[in-house]
Amino acid sequence: MMEGASAEYVVLLALAALGFVYVLRQVFMFVKWTWQTLLRPGKKLSKYGSWALVTGATDGIGRACCMRLAQEKINVIVVGRSPSKVQEVVKELESKNVQVRSAVVDFTEEDLNAGLARIESAIAGLDVGILVNSVGLSYPYAKFFHEVDAQLTRNLIRVNVEVTTRMVQMVLPDMLKRRKGAIINVGSGAASILPSDPLYALYAASKAFVDQLSRSLYVEYKHSGIDVQCQVPLYVATKMSKIRRASLAVPSADTYAKCSLKWIGFEPRCTPYWVHSIMWWIIWVLPESIIDTIRLRSSLDVRRRGQSKDSRGKKE
Repeated sequence: MMEGASAEYVVLLALAALGFVYVLRQVFMFVKWTWQTLLRPGKKLSKYGSWALVTGATDGIGRACCMRLAQEKINVIVVGRSPSKVQEVVKELESKNVQVRSAVVDFTEEDLNAGLARIESAIAGLDVGILVNSVGLSYPYAKFFHEVDAQLTRNLIRVNVEVTTRMVQMVLPDMLKRRKGAIINVGSGAASILPSDPLYALYAASKAFVDQLSRSLYVEYKHSGIDVQCQVPLYVATKMSKIRRASLAVPSADTYAKCSLKWIGFEPRCTPYWVHSIMWWIIWVLPESIIDTIRLRSSLDVRRRGQSKDSRGKKE
């Protein structure tokens, strides 16, 4: 009897110890999240250099990052495809008393090497300390994989994969010479948070490339003074997301950019906006099959509405 009671006591003690370790781990994770997301001050971005190069700078997250960088007195090189929008952003930045250069490049419609050459010309002689790879392309609306045509396939891979890669290759050599720099690649929850993104498969796959590229480069170049990071948003109220009204779960581009800059130079992968990080945890906790089902239903609804809009356009 004594031996049996002793064995039960040992088992209960072991279970209690495991429970204590689990609770302690959860408390530690919560404290860590609170510090990183809500309390930790951002780094002084000017330590990387006096210039930031921003792609996709005329709309959404890219434009908002330009304005926030200017508030930090970082000079900005604006890269966008619309000449009028580029000039609009340039004028707004100049009103904030920073130096501005620009390059008009449409990565989907011209020779890529020619466009990159114009960017190289714009940054010549500048100490570009920060690269924000914000340019990105998604589907016009949800589509099954077999419905994605060759042009969209080409453009999406070119913009999300090749341009991101080539921009990093452009700035990296000078950063290595100076032994300092920050590279921020804008990823997507479609690749890093959701277990799958049905009807946006190619987009999600291209952003998975961005995620893994960033994580690997972080390890490669961390000891050379270069901070590479993939920032992973969920929905932000931008032209690309087709969400016009901001909310607690869907921040404005400016709100997101404010959080984004505070994370530069820290972890290799992050979700800068605090509500998105909570949503990430909820998605992580739920069974993948539930998330897959919810996402598929949502995408099918988006596809239906997109096809309906296309049909109305053809009739008109």
